[in-house]
Order: sequence, then structure tokens, then C-alpha cells
Amino acid sequence: MEHGLNIRQEGALDFVSLGALVHRLDPGFIPFRKAGECQIHVSGGEFNVAANLADCFRMQTGIVSAMVDYPIGDLVAERVKAMGVKPFYKRFKHDGVTGPNIAAVYSDRGQGVRAPVVFYNRSNEAAARLKPGDFDWKAIFAGGVRWFHSGGIFAALSETTAELIIEGMEAAKRGGAVVSFDLNYREKLWSISGGQDRAVSVIGRIVKNVDVLVGNEEDLQKGLGVPGPEVAAKSKLDPTTFFGMIDRVVEKHPQVKIVATTLRDVHSTNRHSWGAVAWINGRTHIAPACELDVLDRVGGGDGFASGLFYGLLTDESPEEAVKLGWAHGALLTTFPGDTTMATLEQVRAFAKGGSARIQR
Repeated sequence: MEHGLNIRQEGALDFVSLGALVHRLDPGFIPFRKAGECQIHVSGGEFNVAANLADCFRMQTGIVSAMVDYPIGDLVAERVKAMGVKPFYKRFKHDGVTGPNIAAVYSDRGQGVRAPVVFYNRSNEAAARLKPGDFDWKAIFAGGVRWFHSGGIFAALSETTAELIIEGMEAAKRGGAVVSFDLNYREKLWSISGGQDRAVSVIGRIVKNVDVLVGNEEDLQKGLGVPGPEVAAKSKLDPTTFFGMIDRVVEKHPQVKIVATTLRDVHSTNRHSWGAVAWINGRTHIAPACELDVLDRVGGGDGFASGLFYGLLTDESPEEAVKLGWAHGALLTTFPGDTTMATLEQVRAFAKGGSARIQR
């Protein structure tokens, strides 16, 4: 137990996420205002981790979310099923005029010196209506759940979603699950619901139930209200500032055993330097740096989280768990969409220093 976590050895589900499902319209490298066609990706910060763990890492996972009975909901539900994730839905009827809706994310991937652009339509989103009492947690946890996860995007959607996260985490604790939270601080979402002061208050109540935190320096500062680092980083891949904040995080939330994040230096839209770091039960771990030729950067952080969680769930050493997260996050940027197309064998090979030579 180098990681300090008490992880159940067995359970009907290895991992359950609570969060919003969204659909992302992606015209590739064409700017959206000039787009003539697009791909549709099913996503959601919390769902992505469950989908990655099921599809790549062959784990039994579930998603607790809202579902709307209309064709977009049907599309989303089909993709959830295709990724091998067990759904636990609160269903809503669509009235054809005002919704509620499955949120839409619009993006183009950019190219070279032109940065990617992402914008949203979360108007009357069904997931924002979710509230305590909507789910039978006893039934969800009845067969045993080893790990429970949620995130800051879902927490910011409404006053009731944060309370639902707390309800779910308390149920997870009673059921013996490890609890994780991705801070994922999004200023635009919090700005319409009380701003940073409310974010710090709400997230602080959530994190009291959390064992594993995912978030970078900005997330720790704006989401947790932790003062910024005293020493400036020498580069975007320098972990000094991140590790310099950990003592303040743990002082505020002493039950937290792990804090982890990716490190990324963006040279151009398609060329990034990539790393990852974690503080695990008092010790620091740093993944090797590599250069990425990026196809689609969205979802890389969730890719890291899922690889890290897999390593911890399968009793890998903390160092190896961080490498698996780093490797999977890197590979995820080579696929279109927010969720994985990698295999476990590819992840392990890259974590060990594999190359892009042709596989025959």
C-alpha cells in the first residue's frame, strides 16, 4: 500500500463516475464558422475516464448521469454502450421546444500556429437538473464498487449537482470505495453561479470526501483556494511549482493521499512537450518527458487520469501507475475524439519506452 489507499480487491464494478454526458461536434482542422460537416464525439470529463478504463484497460465501469429521450440521447446512449460502460440514468422527456437537452460542445482542432477553439451550448442541460435523491445509491453500490469519481465541471453546472456529488461520495465511502475528484476548474461555468468564491466553498465541501485529486496549479489555486507557488517554474514541464503547493493542499485536506496532474508545453497546436507528475502518500513521482505530434488534444488529461487509476487499481507501483497515465494520455492525443482508441498493450509498450516503428 505504497499509495496509502485502501482499495477493495473485488467488486461488481471497478469504477463508477458521476457527471454530465455531452456530444461534441468536431469539423477537424476547419474553423467552425466555415465548416460544412463534422464528426460527433460523445464525451464528458467524468464519462471519459470510465470509458477509457472500460475500452482500453478492460475494467468494469459505470456512469451515473442524465439521459434525454430524443435522437441525440439515443446517439449518446449507443456510444456509452459501445465503450462498454454500464449506465445508471435519470431519464428526462424532451418537449421539442425548450428541452431539456444533452449539452453540445463545438470545437475545431486548429492547425500549426492557429490554436484550437472550443465553445459550448449548455442551455437547459438535463444534467444540470440532477439533484440529491435522483439515484438509488444502495442499488448502484450493492455488488461492490472499488472506485468512485466525479469532477469540477459537473459540480459547476448548478446548485444541485454539487450536492449530488457529495451525496454520491458519502454513499461511496459507506460502500468502501476510493473517491477521486478532477478539479477541472472552468471559469466560464463558475462565473454564472457565484464565481471563484462560490467555487472554493463548494469544492472545499466536496474534497472533504476525496482520497485522490487531479488538478494542475491553476486548479489548486482557483478551485481549492490554495495560495500560489512561491517559486516560479523554470519551464512548463518543471514540477517545482506543483510540488511546492502540495503541503498547503494536504494541510487543508489531510485525508487526501494523492494529487496528480499532467504537464504540457504547447509549441504549436500540433507539437507539444508532455509530462506528468504525482504526489503519492508523501512521495513525489515524475514521468519522463516526450514530444507529441498532436492530432486532437481534447481528453488528454482524462486519458492520464484513467491510466493512473488503472495502475492503482491493479496494484502497480506508484511510479508505474504515473507512467501508465502519462503513456495513455499521450496516446489519446493521437486519436480523434475525447475517448481512447488505444489498447492496453500499446499503453504498456509506450510506458516502457516504445517507439512509433511499424508493428507487424
